Amino acid sequence: MASIAILERKCTGCGLCVKNCPFSAMDMADGHPVINAACKVCGICLKNCPEKAIIRLESRSRTVDRSAWKDILVLAEVSGGHLHPVSLELIGKARELAGPLGWKVHALLIGHEVSACAQELLHYGVDRVSIYDHDALSYFRADVYAACMEDEILRSRQSVVLIGATALGRSLAPRVATRFRTGLTADCTRLELRENSDLVQIRPAFGGNIMAQIVTSFSRPQFATVRYQVMNAPERSPETSGTLETHPLPAKARSATTLVSRTPIPPARSICDADILVVGGRGLNRESDLDMIRDLADALHGDWAVSRPLVEKGWASNDRQIGLSGRTVRPRLILTFGVSGAIQFTSCMNASEHIVSVNTDPDAPIFSVAHVAVVADLYEVLPEMIRSIRGGSREEA
Repeated sequence: MASIAILERKCTGCGLCVKNCPFSAMDMADGHPVINAACKVCGICLKNCPEKAIIRLESRSRTVDRSAWKDILVLAEVSGGHLHPVSLELIGKARELAGPLGWKVHALLIGHEVSACAQELLHYGVDRVSIYDHDALSYFRADVYAACMEDEILRSRQSVVLIGATALGRSLAPRVATRFRTGLTADCTRLELRENSDLVQIRPAFGGNIMAQIVTSFSRPQFATVRYQVMNAPERSPETSGTLETHPLPAKARSATTLVSRTPIPPARSICDADILVVGGRGLNRESDLDMIRDLADALHGDWAVSRPLVEKGWASNDRQIGLSGRTVRPRLILTFGVSGAIQFTSCMNASEHIVSVNTDPDAPIFSVAHVAVVADLYEVLPEMIRSIRGGSREEA
């Protein structure tokens, strides 16, 4: 890890480094510059110091003993008394990654009265389920849950830890990773495991313009969160396999947070669960044109969604958005109208079973993932599709 240091014996206190720092990471104190927490080690101050009083320090991280860490741990999240689907998807991916290295897949279950969920996990090919079942875990408190996960990892020393990128997972994962002083990659879309046990964590970066490959080479365990609907869940086996292990609440699982009251949020329909989706994009001219998107979705007995530009215009809420800053979807059929297909959008829907796209631009990026590409004006195609489907429905009736 690199850092910046100031040689006070050479520094004249001219202040040029403070003036030229683009991150305001230097302050003057007692006539000399002092580096604060905003420093990005960009090196601009080195170039601007006329006295060469600023130096860059490099330190090498110790290489971790990889042989001391093995296997994969999946956090099996419980929501409303049921396993969250993302947990099963992560188990499927964990089994795929663990196979070539001969590793085992462990699941971690934290909650209260979760025995039924633990038994259900044994139908999905996990080798072991570690259970922390206590009334103190009946609702999510990040510090208490983190203590349980830390306890499990310290006991079993898994090399890879996979967590769903849910509200719970996004709160819990960084807390536990910090306790182990290790890396965490959020919102991964692909995962690969090298022969040396390094996990290659792949996710969009720089606004989705590139796909970054991130590796945690010098520490263990390796943490990654993965969005729902990105990985494939394994088939449920009628037979069970693996073992159940129940552990007591760790001594450090204490919290200053106390539950005063709880009001359940009514279950809401999500575009993530739709089998058929009709999507409107930047090509729509007016907000009222979304009515056609909704009409086609209704005719197909599906749901409707939008791309980011329409959310930014205020035409739809974020829970209707497909993309990195919205939702990841995987329907059996998705139809897009006027969607250009930037990677921020396509990376969150390209696993759909059938993709039909309508756009006037023959070079639109959306056509690179579409199974059926229609180069046409959506205002000609969309009304005709609605009439055809509704007409067919009436004839059948």
